[in-house]
Amino acid sequence: MSEFKNISVNKKSEKLVESLVLKQKEFGIKVFHHASGVQIIDAGINSKGSIIAGLKISEICMGGLGTIKLIVDHSKPWPTWLSVSSSIPVISCLGSQYAGWDLSATKEETGNDSFFCLGSGPARSLACKEKLFTDINYGDMNSKGVLVMEVDKLPPRCIIEKILKDCKLVAQDLTIILTPTQSLSGTTQVVSRVLEVALHKTHTLGFDLNDVVEGVASAPLPSPGKDFTEAMGRTNDAILYGGTVHLWVKGKDTNSKKLAEELSSKNSGDYGESFSKIFKNVNYDFYKIDPHLFAPANVWISNLNSGNSWNSGSLNLDLLIRQWKL
Repeated sequence: MSEFKNISVNKKSEKLVESLVLKQKEFGIKVFHHASGVQIIDAGINSKGSIIAGLKISEICMGGLGTIKLIVDHSKPWPTWLSVSSSIPVISCLGSQYAGWDLSATKEETGNDSFFCLGSGPARSLACKEKLFTDINYGDMNSKGVLVMEVDKLPPRCIIEKILKDCKLVAQDLTIILTPTQSLSGTTQVVSRVLEVALHKTHTLGFDLNDVVEGVASAPLPSPGKDFTEAMGRTNDAILYGGTVHLWVKGKDTNSKKLAEELSSKNSGDYGESFSKIFKNVNYDFYKIDPHLFAPANVWISNLNSGNSWNSGSLNLDLLIRQWKL
């Protein structure tokens, strides 16, 4: 990824953040400053949030290197879909959007309740606390940063201080966006990760990320669940059973064909059950779920060197409709 080392995902996100702040009323969000001086954007905790806010937050999360569109498709049994694309998908999805920064704190550290969150968005690349950044040979330097946290409460002071320290930022130059999953904003920004989920599994399968050129993906946008567990189940199912990804790659046909065969969520032994049921079956331990499950249902791989394409998997919209529609 050396050709993209000079791209700053935090810099490219600055105007998107400014737009979110300027249009906070029409986006249904609230903007305020924490006692530390950090700018907080509440996109669904003490605000109603909105789909349009979720779309903007998703583009921020992708470091300004992705495009997310809301589509109404009358030909499918579910009407609302998200389309996600990036011409720099590895940096956009793995260098920015991926939720990989462990921001946890114990009761002793917070002085109150324990806190758990996996931070996502551009500021991850300022801290570079994950091995993933070594793998993709990317890190960012910028005077401002923005982090997205999928939580339903304000992060404790110790976590905010950790983010500032690790990102080497002063408080007034950091923005934290809070997006509870069970809000319209949160549901939208999670489903927008359909391309990122494909890129992450591509990486875990050992495919050379330098050979990934472009990516497009889509998934249905469900109504938010009544609580976090239901919302998490719906957003995961949207990708696992309703997600399609098309990656354009270079290199050998044998590698492209292998990726196409192995990438789909259908390769998991857990495939076919709702995420909520799978989660319950492992006693709500996320890390006990088969990692091969986390991928779009329908996969297309096109090799730019040979012109050949391969497809595996298929959509399972019946499973989604049985859960989402009364």
